[in-house]
Amino acid sequence: MEKKHPLPWLNMLVSETFYLSHFLLFFSYFVVRASASQMLSPDITDRLFRREIQVILAFSVLIAIKQMVKEETWEAFIADTLLFAKVFLLMVALIMDYHLALCYLVGFLVIFISTQQPAYQGLGNSNQLTPLQLEALLTEGNTSRFWLVEFRALCSSTSIRTSRIFPDLSITYSNKNLSFGIVDLGLFPNAAEKFGISLGGIAAELPTYILFDNAVEVARFPGIEFEAKASRPSITKKLLCRHFELDRHLVEYVHGK
Repeated sequence: MEKKHPLPWLNMLVSETFYLSHFLLFFSYFVVRASASQMLSPDITDRLFRREIQVILAFSVLIAIKQMVKEETWEAFIADTLLFAKVFLLMVALIMDYHLALCYLVGFLVIFISTQQPAYQGLGNSNQLTPLQLEALLTEGNTSRFWLVEFRALCSSTSIRTSRIFPDLSITYSNKNLSFGIVDLGLFPNAAEKFGISLGGIAAELPTYILFDNAVEVARFPGIEFEAKASRPSITKKLLCRHFELDRHLVEYVHGK
């Protein structure tokens, strides 16, 4: 039997450069704070302490609201938490010294340029496909009638934030009549045009989900009605279930339709 790590989050923190670099940068504040406490004037020390209390309270409220109000994946929750933490760290660093705040800002920029948040690694019951494999599966008559395919790119922050949703859906809804596949357009960008997906600038449409019925596209998200808007709705399991009528497909499969 495979032995599970007792603290998976700690293992992830140490093994992933993105998380480790953020942890070290945030932890460095406590080192700097302790070193500078003897050099700061009583007035600045008192103001800094009050601001730290305010930051802790505000940060706690924001995280609580984010967790309760919005349906999100852990990847999205972590990304938002880190963003709030960076803003608050810069605010308190400015009180001590603007040079310190500038150093943290540079540090965050280096992390942004050199690393990226890792996507969820699980596939659920979905299949990682190349464009050629997808085309073969769609054109073969002996595979599932329906294929729901997620086109993603792990250089896209939205794809990373939503990377857990599709595998979770595949566990619930995959059956002999409906299969799930993932195509990484970061690895195969030339396939984007074939499936009518934009990869450029603010018009980027990743991730894009397409439902095929015997190789014919029957539904897509985001569709034309969403592309015309300045922003599309947040991707959630409920939204994708409703858009692609996954419950109906499951019921029809169970009843042999």
